[in-house]
Amino acid sequence: MTNLVRVAPGALVVGKPLPWTVYDAHGRVLLTQGYVIHSNAQLEQLFEQGLFHPRMPEKKETPEATEDVRDRNPFYDYPVLLNTLEATLNAITAGEASAFKRLLGLTRLVQRSCQEAPDPCLALVHLYSVEPTAFEHTLFHAIVCQMAADQLGLDNNRASILVAAALTANIALHPILDRLNASPRTLSDDQRDIIHRHPERGAQALSQAGIDNSLLLDIVRQHHERADGAGYPRGLEGGDLLPEAELLSYAELYVALITRRGYRPRLSIGDARKSLREAGSLSARPRLCQALLAALTPYPPGCLVRLANNEVAVVTHRPQVASGHRAQAIISAQGDRYLGAFQRHCQELDYNIRAQVEPDVMPSMDFGLLWGFG
Repeated sequence: MTNLVRVAPGALVVGKPLPWTVYDAHGRVLLTQGYVIHSNAQLEQLFEQGLFHPRMPEKKETPEATEDVRDRNPFYDYPVLLNTLEATLNAITAGEASAFKRLLGLTRLVQRSCQEAPDPCLALVHLYSVEPTAFEHTLFHAIVCQMAADQLGLDNNRASILVAAALTANIALHPILDRLNASPRTLSDDQRDIIHRHPERGAQALSQAGIDNSLLLDIVRQHHERADGAGYPRGLEGGDLLPEAELLSYAELYVALITRRGYRPRLSIGDARKSLREAGSLSARPRLCQALLAALTPYPPGCLVRLANNEVAVVTHRPQVASGHRAQAIISAQGDRYLGAFQRHCQELDYNIRAQVEPDVMPSMDFGLLWGFG
């Protein structure tokens, strides 16, 4: 294979599934997407062999979602989405003429992925939540917002604006966000100032790039305001806060809570849901937070659970009208890893979900197999 680039040090994280298949210098597969590196020693050995991954396509314009008619596979699309997001935010920051078209195309692609393959999209959020990059955080915000918008029955135009806002709201923080999340230290005064000013600076960057939708800009300005007036930068409260901005704030809160930071471990999904409910209880529009919680479900796709028969399974699908969660058992009741996976319908007594499982290191998985992609 000639279309390969060397994996940069720091691009792979112990305990986090690989975002793409990794090759050696001769194009031979070393590790497939979804493989989890278990130790720093293993990571060092792999880098000594020379790690390469496929070069992401570089296009001057983000393709319109309607140009690509194939069925969406979010796992295959994941590295492309992240690459496209980075290019889009760079275009906005540079004030390029293509910025609005790039953002529009990316927004449509995220929406289409969520609508055609909602459970795999939610799985991305939970499978890669160990230590996500700033771009992963941003993509997760957009996915969660689209799921909540669908749950609320928000019209497609307003949902599109909400997703576009989620993709751009933290643009002013991106240069320092990874360092902030990895740091075990308390924030300095300068860092606090940057954080408090980033909603306004983000809106300014969008406006200067020719993106002038007033609803989009207001969502970006307000996405850190709080219903009780305790937010920033203006301390808005109650009816002064846009519902879309409030919804984005809940999406950001949820993603922040389930991800690991330098100064704290990540929360369980149950504890994150509890914190969300507490935040939503302060709002005059409780249906917003309720819609997000309903879209996620108590055991969202991508989380590991223990079943009544003591197997460990990964949840693959949310409940439907006539059925419960669906999962794929990957570890036996005796603690042995299955060679493949076995589908479990969790409404059946033997396969009822008993609890979320939080292993020290997530097991490797074949995402295509678990979700039925070729």
